[in-house]
This record gives sequence, C-alpha cells and structure tokens, in this order.
Amino acid sequence: MSYIYIYIYPLPDSGVYGICLNLQTTNMEKSWLTVSFHLLTILSSIQLPRSHASSDYSRQPPRRLIFTPHHRSDSDPQQVHISLVGRDRMKVSWITDDKSARSIVEYGKMPGKYEASATGEHTSYNYFFYSSGKIHHVEIGPLEAGTVYYYRCGGSGQEFYFKTPPSSFPIEFAVVGDLGQTEWTASTLTHVNRTNYDVLLLPGDLSYADSHQPLWDCFGRLVEPYASHRPWMVTEGNHEIEIFPIIYPDGFKAFNSRWPMPFQESGSTSNLYYSFEVAGCHVIMLGSYAEFDEKSAQYKWLKGDLGKVDRRRTPWLIVLIHAPWYNTNLAHKGEGESMRKAMEKLLYEARVDVVFAGHVHAYERFTRVYKNKADECGPIHVTIGDGGNREGLALTFEKPTSASLSVYREPSFGHGRLRILNQTHAFWSWHRNNDSDCILADSLWLQSLSVSRQCTQFQQDQASLPLVSVNLNDEL
Repeated sequence: MSYIYIYIYPLPDSGVYGICLNLQTTNMEKSWLTVSFHLLTILSSIQLPRSHASSDYSRQPPRRLIFTPHHRSDSDPQQVHISLVGRDRMKVSWITDDKSARSIVEYGKMPGKYEASATGEHTSYNYFFYSSGKIHHVEIGPLEAGTVYYYRCGGSGQEFYFKTPPSSFPIEFAVVGDLGQTEWTASTLTHVNRTNYDVLLLPGDLSYADSHQPLWDCFGRLVEPYASHRPWMVTEGNHEIEIFPIIYPDGFKAFNSRWPMPFQESGSTSNLYYSFEVAGCHVIMLGSYAEFDEKSAQYKWLKGDLGKVDRRRTPWLIVLIHAPWYNTNLAHKGEGESMRKAMEKLLYEARVDVVFAGHVHAYERFTRVYKNKADECGPIHVTIGDGGNREGLALTFEKPTSASLSVYREPSFGHGRLRILNQTHAFWSWHRNNDSDCILADSLWLQSLSVSRQCTQFQQDQASLPLVSVNLNDEL
C-alpha cells in the first residue's frame, strides 16, 4: 500500500506558502524515493501569494538541492553528530531505522580499541504520516582536552572519531548560519573542513526542511562527515519552527528531538536557549523564536546566566541569535528590533564582545554599537546567514550614510572563523565562497572588553584583567 500526502503550509516570515509532499509505501524502492524528492523540489518552488507578501528585495538564483540517500543497513548508525556537554563530556547523537538498536557508544584513544562505553537515551516522533527512526543520544566522558577519540555507535557500523577542544587558548570557532542543503552548502562545508577549527557555531536555520521531515534525514546525512568529527553547537531559526495550527501548535518538534543542546547544564528550561563554556569562552545561544520580554523565562534566565559569568575565568563573552538586531539589508528589516529593545541592555552591561546572527542571507559586520549608536563598550554585531540556503542571497542593502554603523557588507555565500588567541586578542575573518576556492574577504583584530579599563569601571565586583602585550602577527 502506497500513498502520497501533500499539504500547504506558511513559510515563516517569508510572505509565501510552501507545498510539502510525503511519499511512503510499505516497500519503498530507492527510485520512488528519488521521484518523491524531485517532486518535492518542483512543488517547493511554487509560491502562492499572500495578501501581505513583499518583494522589496531580490535574490540571485540558488543552486540545486542535494539529496543525500541512506545506503547503510537499518541497524547501522546514520546522521551522526556530536555536541559539547559541560567541560569534559560530549553528546553523541545518531539515528537508526532499526527500533531495537541499542543506545550505546564505545570509545577510546586508539582505533578499534574501546576502553570505555556509555549508555544513553532514545526518542522518536511523528509528524503527520512521517515517523522518525530511533533517535539516540548518549553522553560520554570524562574526556581529556585536545585529544582524539575513536568511537562506535550502537555496537555496530563504522568507526568515527573526534577531537575534543583545548582546555585553554588558542581556540578556533567556525561560524556558519542558514546552512540548508544545496550545492552552496556543500561548498561552504568543504571550505570549513579545510581549517583545523575546534567548535562550529550555527545561529539557526539548519536543514530548511520546513515541515517536510525526510529533508531532516537528508540534512543529517549531508553534515555527518563534519558534525561527527567536531562538535556543532546550534540554536533555532525560523525554519525550525514547523508549526501547524491545532495539530502541532508548539513547533520545534524535529529540532528538539534531533538536535538537543546542553540547556539543562546552564539552568535553562528550554532547548531554544542555553549557554556553555569552552577554553576561556562563555557562549550564549539565544532563542529569537522563544519569548524574550522582561517577564519571559528566557529573559530571566539570560539575566541570571550573565550574572554568573566570571571574566577572569572566561574573558571572552560571545552571543548567538538568529534574527539580527542590526541590519541594513532590505531582507527581514526590523525583525530583530523587539528582541533588541528587550535584551540589548543586558548584553551591553555584561560587556559582550561579539553577537553573531543569521536570517539575512548575506554577510554584514558592524562596528561596536549600542542603542543604534557607535559605542566602544558595545559588542560587534556580525550577520552571517550565508551558509548555503535554498532561497538564495539577499542582494539589496540600504545606501550607506556618512554615519553608517555598517563597516563591511556583501551578499555572497561563505563562512566565518573566530580564532581566539589569548585572554585579550582574537582574529575574525570572513571567507567568501568562490566555486572551488575560499577567498578571505573581511577580517578584524578584536580586543576583549574584559580587559578594557574604560569599559569595566562600572563592574565593581570584577577585577580588570591585565593587558597582555603580544605580537599579533606571530600569534597567527
């Protein structure tokens, strides 16, 4: 027995509707799955107008979607990815079609020799007629910093490996937003993989499944070669919402099931916002699509989390959001404004160093800013929603003024790298995709606000860290 299920749903913040197709059968052949995928590609390109649709900007044509099939057995792990949990643990996540597969990870420092093992938990979910495989999550550790570990999931299948982040500086973050699964995505991931980064930060919009659940599986298989070797720390974007009125009113069902982050460890009650620490950095992942006003749980959590930050132990303070608070592109203009008004003061008083955002499919870097004015004690805002999404690029920026806060902006696909050298200095670079090459297009040296005497005068409870003299060229 076979069936094709088609439904129409609103694409969040896009002004259009999407069409989603799901083909299932009791004995699905790969050819049928391929047909289903191509039909989805065609149908998804159809846009039904809505009364408030806007076409204030245009995008260049995107590259084609990549369909990543499943070639392994039902019991073998697929869609393997890892994430940080505390200072010395890692969460390993994967999916099996076999519902009887074990949620166990064996690991060790030598290939094929597993000195330890851990058992975790598993879940699954349904979305209309889609049923996920068995989703496994296992925490392993304690682990040594800066060490390569080899591991196997479920007691069968191939061996994977990862390298834990260092315990101290230097550390390098790869930063990619609005990733998707197109040929541009593959290009971006290839470029990122050529660097020896320690942790990948993703400020929302992962798979662009938009309620078509098989695309979550395709995305998991596409990123597995990268996400199984380095920890990926993510927060949600609008394409993760996947609300369907009455039936699925709360949203984020697939995101929360497949990509659980260590929110409990930071005192958060939601997978949509959390924080973690790694190698002298305190990283806060905020939820643009969770309540954020002063009475909200997220606001109260953020205030408490910032109050616990010790800049002597973690001199670098980094924040990720999805909808940017500062944006001169006509795409999604003003969508982060209400969150900025609610939370910007908290970040400013805590002396956050950098805020990364996605959502707008282009790159833009601002000067240090607070309340729409240049402020040397405010964070640097960077929009990096250019990972490779299927919607194309946001090409149109406002005309700059003589007092523009925007320092560099470009509608190209690419990725960023933040290399933090020590407690005082870091190097930020943005690399444009240029087919097979990766081009350095924008860069900046940063000094942490934790060592700025002027910016830390009001923080009576924290002693200023001494400014370390370094030769920046030698550090690179």
